[in-house]
Amino acid sequence: MANSHTKKVQGGGAGRIGLWVALALTVALLGFVTLTAVRHNPLYSDRDAYGISKYKFLNACKEELLHPEKLPVSLGGQGQTTGLGELLTQAQQLQRGERPGVQVLSTPAQTVSSVQSIPAEGNAPRRWGLSVPALLVAERAATGTAGTNTRPLAQATVQCLYDRSQPQEQRLQVGLSLGS
Repeated sequence: MANSHTKKVQGGGAGRIGLWVALALTVALLGFVTLTAVRHNPLYSDRDAYGISKYKFLNACKEELLHPEKLPVSLGGQGQTTGLGELLTQAQQLQRGERPGVQVLSTPAQTVSSVQSIPAEGNAPRRWGLSVPALLVAERAATGTAGTNTRPLAQATVQCLYDRSQPQEQRLQVGLSLGS
């Protein structure tokens, strides 16, 4: 004896096909959005045109600032350059146990937006350029902690340039500029 309250559903093929179509359209849309986002990502833009992505350019500049002792410093409009450590030592700005440091004063978003394309002459490739405000500091290892104490010394501008037409070891140039 069959139960009169149960119904047997037949078919359902149209609903199943609609579900597969919706799933396929969703996957296609997600793929399109992903490709568009990756292609227009400002940090990975124009790697072929510049020889390095904007992201790698920013990281390379940041790494150079971790060891500022030998960074070349341009002294205003005089055309002279010297190493930061040597300059601060000669000016007697560093006390015993201190080392020079550079703190970028712009936010990460401002730093990213400060990266500029520098047109090249002739058939030379384009270059990346960056110029952001910074603070020269004297750093001293804090006693009993892992941090450092800093003492401000002077305002400066960090200038970074990547030129792929140069030999590999000279492509990235990072320096500081004092004065106007």
